[in-house]
Amino acid sequence: MITKATIKDISLIQDLAEKSWRSHYPGIISHEQIDFMLDLMYSEEEITSQFNNPNYHYYLLGDAENFYGIMGFENHYEQKTTKLHRIYITEDGKGKGLGKEAIQFLKNQILEVGDQRIILAVNKQNPSYHFYLSQGFKVYEEGVFDIGNGFVMDDYLMEWNA
Repeated sequence: MITKATIKDISLIQDLAEKSWRSHYPGIISHEQIDFMLDLMYSEEEITSQFNNPNYHYYLLGDAENFYGIMGFENHYEQKTTKLHRIYITEDGKGKGLGKEAIQFLKNQILEVGDQRIILAVNKQNPSYHFYLSQGFKVYEEGVFDIGNGFVMDDYLMEWNA
C-alpha cells in the first residue's frame, strides 16, 4: 500500500527514517555520520521545505495495518528527470515487496508528469545497490560528496530510463 504523505506526517516520516537508518547503515557509515545525516536530512524545517516544493512528493509504504517505510522524490529535478531522494524501509517491513512496489509506482508516476528518467545516489557499500540493479537501474557515474562536518558520501549515481 502506497499512501501520499502530507505535512501532518512529518513526525511519522522522521520516525520511519530513523528506524530504517539505525538498523541498515551501521557498518556502512559511522554512527556519528548517521546522527549527522538524520539531523541534516530529517529536521522538521528540511521536510517542511520539501513539502513546500510542488515537485517534491513523500509517500508512506505499508500494508493495511502499518507503515514500514517512506519514499521521497522530486519530479523535474533535471530536464525530463525525477530524482529519487530517499526510499527507506524498516527492518520489520523488509521482505514484503514494498521496495519493488514503490519503484514500480515511481516509474509510473514519472511518466504521468512527462519525465523519462529516474536518478538516485546509493552508497557504494550499501547492499541496496543490488536491489536497484535488479529494478533496471544502471550506474552512470561515481562520486565522493562532502556533506559537511568532515563526512562524505561515496556513492554510485544510478539511472533508469523509460
